[in-house]
Amino acid sequence: MTPDRNALIVAFLRQVGWDAATRTDLAPDASMRRYERLCSHTGETVILMDAPPDTNPDIRPFTTIARYLSGIGLSAPQVLAEDYSNGLLLLEDLGDDLFARLVLENPGSESVLYQNAVDTLIALHRERPPDLVHFDAELMTEQASLVFETWVQALSGPTPGDAARFTTEFRALLDQKTQGDPVMILRDFHAENLLWLPDRIGVARVGLLDFQDAMLAHPAYDLVSLLQDVRRDVPAKLEQEMITYYISQTGQNDAAFRDAYAVLGVQRNLRILAVFARLASTLGKPRYAQLIPRTWGHLMRGLEHPPLAPVAASLTDILPHPTKANLQKLVAK
Repeated sequence: MTPDRNALIVAFLRQVGWDAATRTDLAPDASMRRYERLCSHTGETVILMDAPPDTNPDIRPFTTIARYLSGIGLSAPQVLAEDYSNGLLLLEDLGDDLFARLVLENPGSESVLYQNAVDTLIALHRERPPDLVHFDAELMTEQASLVFETWVQALSGPTPGDAARFTTEFRALLDQKTQGDPVMILRDFHAENLLWLPDRIGVARVGLLDFQDAMLAHPAYDLVSLLQDVRRDVPAKLEQEMITYYISQTGQNDAAFRDAYAVLGVQRNLRILAVFARLASTLGKPRYAQLIPRTWGHLMRGLEHPPLAPVAASLTDILPHPTKANLQKLVAK
């Protein structure tokens, strides 16, 4: 952090009465944002979000969506103070009990935690969504196609004809399989963005993080995000149980929902493969290469689903496999 940036933060904290607090950096994520935990002399804690405007999107969507989620009874962190021009927010501290950590410490808690997460999605999807960008077939295809510009380009060279053919076929598949009334999707709904808040009641026991990129899309999207987690292994049995549970609680058509889940899983994992390749090869974050094999596994299993047949054969031929040599080559770039 530059001295000028720290001076801005100190001035903001002085203005909101937190300049005397002890500041501790929190673990970084894939974004360009930073987070600190502030602790007062009385032991009260809050979270500072530092999102410099020159390297980050506007932080206003975060506050808007946080207030919407809180307003429908979900547990987004309360926004305590904001400095939009300098990209600074002071947020309620929801603690450290991330689902991923709790399951690691107590594997027996996994099923209960995941059902609570699915209950949170069910509650969210029952509400009238706010006015957000529609994550439609065109935009989803555009994001999935980035895999040709990052992963394929880095490892085997340009394939303009293959990319164009995939775009046409995949767009048609998304149009066919992901229609219906869209719901609000948080887009990064997974175990490292969910916090357990046992002192709260019902779906409010699930704390929500990293939702500023929320959009409107098919309800299976965030379920894929939760159950095809690229950061930890979710047992296949639990994945199927939670899909069945969601369908039973919402009255979705079983076959149509599972088709949409499979197609959206392929879309999401292609996008993530593209993002991780870029992070590892050009943004100096080689640790994301370690997550590519799991992402690849989700992608290959998704392509086995019958509706994906139009794109499965060509993708498996075109996409370089995440061999040890290919991952080393990616990081070396």
